[in-house]
Amino acid sequence: MTDVADRAGAGFDREFGGSPAGRWAAPGRVNLIGEHTDYNDGFVLPFALPLRTVAAAAPQDGARWTVWSELSGETIEFGADEVAEPARVTGWGAYVAGVVWALREAGHDVPGARLAIASDVPLGAGLSSSAALEAAVMTALVDLGGLDLPAERQPRLAQRAENHYVGAPTGIMDQSAAIRCRDGHALFLDCRSEEVEHIPFDLHGAGLAMLVVDSRAPHRHADGEYAARRRSCEAAAARLGVRALRDVGVDQLDTALARLDDPETRRRARHVVTEDQRVLDTVALLRAGRVREIGPLLTASHVSMRDDFEITVPEIDTAVEAALEAGALGARMTGGGFGGCVLALVEVDAAETVASAVAAAYAEKGFQAPAHVTVLPAPGATRLD
Repeated sequence: MTDVADRAGAGFDREFGGSPAGRWAAPGRVNLIGEHTDYNDGFVLPFALPLRTVAAAAPQDGARWTVWSELSGETIEFGADEVAEPARVTGWGAYVAGVVWALREAGHDVPGARLAIASDVPLGAGLSSSAALEAAVMTALVDLGGLDLPAERQPRLAQRAENHYVGAPTGIMDQSAAIRCRDGHALFLDCRSEEVEHIPFDLHGAGLAMLVVDSRAPHRHADGEYAARRRSCEAAAARLGVRALRDVGVDQLDTALARLDDPETRRRARHVVTEDQRVLDTVALLRAGRVREIGPLLTASHVSMRDDFEITVPEIDTAVEAALEAGALGARMTGGGFGGCVLALVEVDAAETVASAVAAAYAEKGFQAPAHVTVLPAPGATRLD
């Protein structure tokens, strides 16, 4: 298959004529651990994938933006009037228009541009294809316009585009990972302070691999359920008199849960508080170079998502169970839930064996065959040429 950067460049030439001024890439991501903690002001530990979205771009006159998408085959055009208010541009174009809107709202003189977008980040798999698109477009526009917008400030604007223009209530993790990750590292992000630490994540040196299994499960009511989980967490924090559930430590958990009358709200709060602690424990192990020992934390995270946060589906649970039975050191769902992907920490020479075991378990239950890829941590958004 032609490299995604080459496809973006070829698409630009075909749609607009001539060569782009440059090509900018941003990755998809998986979250090693720390699910639904981001909007609770907590801790997350994502790493970037070698799967990328690429924007080939060049400036054009006036406050207008013309965008071609390889995936849809469409070319859309919008101007300053269309991006002045959220929801004026819809569909996949809303993510691009949202970035322009957020930059302009923040006072930046966004250059008009022509952009050709290509991607090998799967849609709907929980690998944050939307943040990869936002980050690639933002990086391109910042460079084309020479905007004074350092990388550490870009994730918040990309998140604002998704929250307020597209209308998806995501936290800041996805955009932070797409923009700020480093090769060979996981990104330890404090979602309250937005401070980051790049944690060495040397899978290769430990003789391990990270298997990413796309469950191929359709996202079932994901948007509404995601919003419902967020409301439950906010209600729990309000009842406990804290700014966010991040402010409840595991040593305070039993006391806090006793103050929550609703059993469902208790389960939601328990997941978030224990998941924050699992992130901290995973970071401590990785800092010490004890990569193999994170496996049980990954599995415990999955159990919490399954039983307390209730965001898994049968395909996801089957993949986790089959991976563990086949010898994975740990496995968990990654992403917002109700579909998406599973991570399995495996011996490097056992990756295909584990993947085959998951496929066999799927076949036995009549599920659509899963897909898989073995990955190492990759860099965040960058200009390619």
